[in-house]
Amino acid sequence: MKHDYLPMNRSDMSIRGWKQCDFVYISGDAYVDHPSFGTAIISRMLEAHGYRVGIIAQPDWKDPKSIQVLGRPRLGFLVSAGNMDSMVNHYSVSKKRRKEDSYTPGGVMGKRPDYAVVVYCNLIRSVYKDVPVIAGGIEASLRRLAHYDYWSDRLKRSILLDAQADLISYGMGERSIVEIADALKRGINVKDITFIDGTVYNTKSLEAVHDYKLLPDFRELQADKRSYAASFYVQYSNTDPFTGKRLVEPYGERIYVVQNPPAKPLSQEEMDRVYNLPYMRNYHPSYEDLGGVPAIREIKFSLISNRGCFGACSFCALTFHQGRIIQTRSHESLIEEATGLTKDPDFKGYIHDVGGPTADFRFPACEKQMTKGACPNKQCLFPEPCKNLKADHSDYIALLRKLRAIPRVKKVFIRSGIRFDYVLADASRTFLKELCQHHISGQLKVAPEHVANKVLTRMGKPKNQVYQQFVRAYKEMNNRLGKEQYLVPYLMSSHPGSSMKEAVELAEYLRDLGYMPEQVQDFYPTPSTISTCMYYTGYDCRTMEQVYVPVSPHEKAMQRALIQYRSPKNYELVAEALKLAGRMDLIGYDRKCLIRPRGNRQGGAKQNEALGHGMKAPADRRGTKRPGGTHGFKISKPKIDTGKRAGGGGTAARSRIGKSGSPSPAAKSTRPQNTICNVHKKKR
Repeated sequence: MKHDYLPMNRSDMSIRGWKQCDFVYISGDAYVDHPSFGTAIISRMLEAHGYRVGIIAQPDWKDPKSIQVLGRPRLGFLVSAGNMDSMVNHYSVSKKRRKEDSYTPGGVMGKRPDYAVVVYCNLIRSVYKDVPVIAGGIEASLRRLAHYDYWSDRLKRSILLDAQADLISYGMGERSIVEIADALKRGINVKDITFIDGTVYNTKSLEAVHDYKLLPDFRELQADKRSYAASFYVQYSNTDPFTGKRLVEPYGERIYVVQNPPAKPLSQEEMDRVYNLPYMRNYHPSYEDLGGVPAIREIKFSLISNRGCFGACSFCALTFHQGRIIQTRSHESLIEEATGLTKDPDFKGYIHDVGGPTADFRFPACEKQMTKGACPNKQCLFPEPCKNLKADHSDYIALLRKLRAIPRVKKVFIRSGIRFDYVLADASRTFLKELCQHHISGQLKVAPEHVANKVLTRMGKPKNQVYQQFVRAYKEMNNRLGKEQYLVPYLMSSHPGSSMKEAVELAEYLRDLGYMPEQVQDFYPTPSTISTCMYYTGYDCRTMEQVYVPVSPHEKAMQRALIQYRSPKNYELVAEALKLAGRMDLIGYDRKCLIRPRGNRQGGAKQNEALGHGMKAPADRRGTKRPGGTHGFKISKPKIDTGKRAGGGGTAARSRIGKSGSPSPAAKSTRPQNTICNVHKKKR
C-alpha cells in the first residue's frame, strides 16, 4: 500500500502501476484525505481490502469527458454529493445562493451541481451504460425513500430512481461498501445484490423479497400529506440495526424501492481500524495554489471520538443517517492520533475538539442497545431521561485527562456540543467541573433552541426548566472555580409549533436576561427529519396532532426579528409582530417593553430605537442587578446564520401571514449607537 493520495489522473495511476481502477469515486467535494470526510473513509476502507480506488473530485457535470479521466472502472462507480447535501451547501434557508463553498478550493461557489447525486449518476449513465453505479453519502442517504424537498417545495420519489443508480449505500457505509465490492468481485450481477444491510435497491417484483413492511404507494403519499406523515414515521422507527424492518415503497405496479435494514454498528476495534487508515490528513496538494480547502481549518486538529446520537432532536437527521447507537474509539486510538497532531508543523498546542455529533456521549444509552437495539417508539432523553439511561461521564473525563497530559498540548477544547440534560442526568458534577476548568475558554455554547415548552416538545428538546437548572449549575460551578465564563445559547426561530405568541415569549425571556443572541437561525427543512415532515404536512408524525407552522418568509422574518428586537433595523418587523400577537403592551417606555412607540415623547429619531440601545439594561423581576444577565452572557456583535442547522412549517395548520419576504426598512437613530457587546456593561 503506497502512502500517498489516491490517484486523480492517469499519471497518478501509472506511478502506482495501475492500468485500471476497480472503483472510481465521484465526489461533489474537493479531495480531502481526512477521516472527517466520507470520501476519504470509504476509499481508504476499500483500499485496505485490496481494491484500487481513484478519485474524481468536482467533475464538470456539463462535460461527459470529466468523468472519463480515469477510464472505465473494473467494478463500478461510487457517487457522493460530498459531506453536505448539495442544496444545503448551495442555498440559505431563504433559498438565496450562498457566497462560499467551504468544501471547494478557495471557497469558490458553483463547482458542483444542484442535486449533485442525480446529476453525476445520470452523467455516468450517459457514458457508461452498463457499469454498476452505487450512490452514497448524506445526500443519497437522506433521500433514499420518498422525501419532501424544500427547494422545489414538493414530495420527491426515492433518489435511487431519479439518479438511475443500481444501489444506495446509506448511513455510515464502511460495512456495506466492502460487502458490495466483494459481491461484485465474485461476479455477482449488481441487480442481484439485494441482500446487504444498509443498502437500497429497486425491483420489478416482490416475489424474492421476504419479511418486509409495505409502505403506501408514492401516488398516495403525493395525494395525502397525512399518509406521508404516517409513512415517514414508519421509516423513522425502522432506523435501528437490530429492530429495523425491511421497507418496501411501491411506485405504481411495476417498480418497488426496497430498503434493507440498517448495517450493524461498528465495534470499538472496528472504529479504531477505520480511523487508523493511512490518511494524508489534508487536502490534495494540487489545491494549494487555489487557496486550499477551507473546511480543513477547523477539523485538522480535531478528534472524532464517537458516532451516533441518542438525543434525537426533531430537526436533526442524525437518527436517520448515523442512528441512535453510540459507537466510540478507544482511548489508545485517540491518544495515538492526538500525539500525531502534535508533530504537525502547524500545530499550536490546541486540540480544537474531541467529540462527534454530541461530544459527551461515549457509550450506548443503556446496556441492551448493542444487542437488542434502541427502543423504536421511545426516546432516551425526551421528554425526560429514561430510567434505564446510563448517564456517566467517567470514561470521557479519563480520555480528556490523558489528552491534556500529552506533551505540547496546551488546551483541549470541546466544540461539537454537549447535551446539558445529559450532564444533569449524571449525579456526579465532575464532568461539569472539568469542563469549566479545562475545556472552554470564556464561553460555552449550548443549544436550548427555545424557551416555550410547546415549541420544545415539537423539537424533541427538554423543557425550559431543565435548561434553567443547567444555567444555575454552570454559574455555581464557575463561581466555585473563581472563573468568569459565559453561556452562549443557540436559538431557533420559526420551528413548527412556534406561533407569534411563542416567538414573543422568547423575546420576553431574552429581555429579562438583558441579552441579544449573537446567532439566530431559522428552522431549515432539510430532508428526512421529523421537523421537516411537520413543515410539509402540518402534522407531528409521532402523534398525528396538527401543528402550527410558520411558512411565509415575512412571518419568519418577524419571528427572527423578535429574537433580536434590540437591533434598530428590526424595529418595524418587531412592531408588526407585536401587533399581530396582540401584545401592544410591549410597545412603550416601561422596563418590560421591547420597543418604544413612535410619537410625541422625547421627539426625534430616538423614539425609533429599541429599548436596549442607549438605555440601561433592565433589572430582573426582583429588581436585582444582573451583570452579564442571569447566564453571565458575553454578547458579541449580532450575526444571523440561517443555513447551518437543520430545521421548518405544514399545510394542516400553516400560517398565511404576509406575502412579502423583505423586511421593512429600519428606523435610523441619530444617537451614536452602542454595540451589542457592551449592552451589559451599562451602569444601572
